Amino acid sequence: MKKRQLGSSDLHISEIGFGCMSLPTDLQDASYILDAALDYGINYFDTADLYNQGLNEEIIGQLIKEKRQDIILATKVGNVWDSSGDSWHWDASKTHIKEGIKDSLHRLQTDYVDLYQLHGGTIEDDWNEVTDAFEELKQEGLIREYGVSSIRPNVLKRFLPTSNAVSVMMQYSLLDRRPEEWLDFIADQGASVVTRGSVAKGLLTNEWQKRLTKTNGYLTYSKEELENTLTKLAHSTTSIHAVALQSILQHQSIASAVVGASSKEQLATTIKAYEEMNAIRNMDELIRLTKQDTYSSHRN
Repeated sequence: MKKRQLGSSDLHISEIGFGCMSLPTDLQDASYILDAALDYGINYFDTADLYNQGLNEEIIGQLIKEKRQDIILATKVGNVWDSSGDSWHWDASKTHIKEGIKDSLHRLQTDYVDLYQLHGGTIEDDWNEVTDAFEELKQEGLIREYGVSSIRPNVLKRFLPTSNAVSVMMQYSLLDRRPEEWLDFIADQGASVVTRGSVAKGLLTNEWQKRLTKTNGYLTYSKEELENTLTKLAHSTTSIHAVALQSILQHQSIASAVVGASSKEQLATTIKAYEEMNAIRNMDELIRLTKQDTYSSHRN
């Protein structure tokens, strides 16, 4: 598994990252998957305080405490569960960010987080206060680096130029190419992109036909457009999954394609696709089969 530098930081993360949200809540089942990921050479693990109301962090904490030195651990802050546990609200205040890290560290059973990410953001947020919070956490040794998880260009334009953020987590895949017009801007600010939605809810895997029956479309793709596009891709390559990963990782501004797995078998199919992706020779032709959409809102 190759690694890439995360922005201007000293962190080098695996080209395939592990999205922890899909981990089973059974500790033993989760352990099998996480151990397999480490065996494959994955070192980047991404969670959030929002997932399962903190339970996901607790599970990760249990599983990595003997392997902490081998892992680049990322989590997120900004969404606060309401007392009912049925919904959450947004809080990007300095107070919450600095309290949130303490709670996450306790659940993760570690003294520090490698990458702390703001889990969203709006133009109404006080970005000087957000940056101050992250910078103070760095000085205190509780985090090594920080970034943001957002698909809003107006948020990125406010946060990146005025901070030392090294990462942006964005939904990006062959079926959601909206980030492409912003990749150079992000790289110019000293940050890398870490992708989510990398296989578009399984539509960009070799199980695409099965997944297609469970959806009425995807973003701007109608169901008919989606079926036509995926059929053309399938006829043009031996592995849609491999194409999906290569289409992301061909960009140097991408540090890692984060993919989840709820079983060892799912993870194995991702690793197989990763190993096959460099054999693809007609990427430009394959990419032209998909839409070049751009963000239509939250631009300014």
